[in-house]
Amino acid sequence: MDHPFTNDRPIYVQLVERVEQAILTGQYRPDEKLPSVREFASMYQVNPNTMQKALQELERKKLIYTERTNGKFVSDNCSLIEQARDQHAAEIVRRCLGELDALGYGVEEAIALLKKGE
Repeated sequence: MDHPFTNDRPIYVQLVERVEQAILTGQYRPDEKLPSVREFASMYQVNPNTMQKALQELERKKLIYTERTNGKFVSDNCSLIEQARDQHAAEIVRRCLGELDALGYGVEEAIALLKKGE
């Protein structure tokens, strides 16, 4: 994966976001076995310990689970994944509206811009 990390946040946080995004967009499906920690670390070119920390956070969020001898899997709780997807979308909307507000656009103007696709 050719996605450089930014310096503004810890790498493990950015890894959480990337794997979470892959789950929320269906790149990794419910109950699908995930790559191993080492495979993920190689994909993202990070230390396995950093990758493990990111996966622990995703497990804390209940988006993935571990089967002792079989590895890590995406949650089979589709409503939880859908809820996380909705929360992620709401955060995008909040950021967008905040940035448009800073430019002097009201909510109605922002909606009009979105409808125009600009």
